[in-house]
Amino acid sequence: MSRVIEIIDKLEKSRCLSPGEYTVLLSPSLTAAEEEMLRARARAAADAVFGRKVKLRGLLEVTNVCRNDCLYCGLRRDNRQLRRYTLSHDVILDCCRSGYRAGFRTFVLQGGENPAYTAESVASLVGRIKSEFPDAAVTLSLGEWPDEAYHLFREAGADRYLLRHETHNGEHYSRLHPQEMSLANRLRCLDTLKRLGYETGTGIMVGSPYQRVAHIVEDLEYMHRLQPDMIGIGPFIPHSATPFAAMSPGTIRLTTRLISILRLMFPHANIPSTTALATLEGEGRNRGLLAGANVVMPNISPVEIRGCYSLYDNKAASGAEAVEGLRLLAEEIGREGFEF
Repeated sequence: MSRVIEIIDKLEKSRCLSPGEYTVLLSPSLTAAEEEMLRARARAAADAVFGRKVKLRGLLEVTNVCRNDCLYCGLRRDNRQLRRYTLSHDVILDCCRSGYRAGFRTFVLQGGENPAYTAESVASLVGRIKSEFPDAAVTLSLGEWPDEAYHLFREAGADRYLLRHETHNGEHYSRLHPQEMSLANRLRCLDTLKRLGYETGTGIMVGSPYQRVAHIVEDLEYMHRLQPDMIGIGPFIPHSATPFAAMSPGTIRLTTRLISILRLMFPHANIPSTTALATLEGEGRNRGLLAGANVVMPNISPVEIRGCYSLYDNKAASGAEAVEGLRLLAEEIGREGFEF
């Protein structure tokens, strides 16, 4: 039995590894057969919990205004080329109504850290959504807030919160973010979300600038300690209006390998096959599902603003990526035996 297969066996049984063992699984020297073994074990773990049913989440991009100036993000404050928008609460409710009619029972409200938002306004919006759709879950992905704000959102009915930590290595974090942001504050937010009883999500960009394998190992160790309910990982894709415009994107190969590792670590976690995977490759979403992902997130935002939520260049937001393309999406994932 090869060393790699021994490590996969251990991960499947104990749900965690030593730093050296994680490093082996992340090595570019894994053979095709070893990589396929990892993928097959991860998909079997997902099938044991979820079967071939893929969960639908309605992604609603509520604002592209952001106070932060993160070096990798197209929504960064200093991007003067971007047409900014903020959806009104009434428009957001209309999008939820359309999504609900289409069969969505989870709404993911994602946006930049808009200075115009107050904790009270976000809580009011959550309350309106939960009042009209009591059987639907509300996931927020609106960045860093004081503890009191997270408490207010939770009291209003928010069920889940997604906040990628991006990297657990402090030096790496500082190379991706402006000086006024800190890893300590990001981790404080995640600890608060767990304490308040949110289904808490975190994650990383795979292949982000200056990322090393040792950083990913730190991320895996951190996630083992955090025990997230959701894990959002996707490949880094550069944006032309950022300092990282000339950087190479992350790879689908490493991203799907990490999905498999995380599925074996967290058999019950919700792991999306992200838009970034579908953006890099036509079959990227199916490759994510085959690696162990169990969630897809079609866009239910108003059609006219989707192109403005420009996290990275050429972001997919139509066809099978959107609520209007659910039939196309069903056909696409059906080719690999998945269904909603």
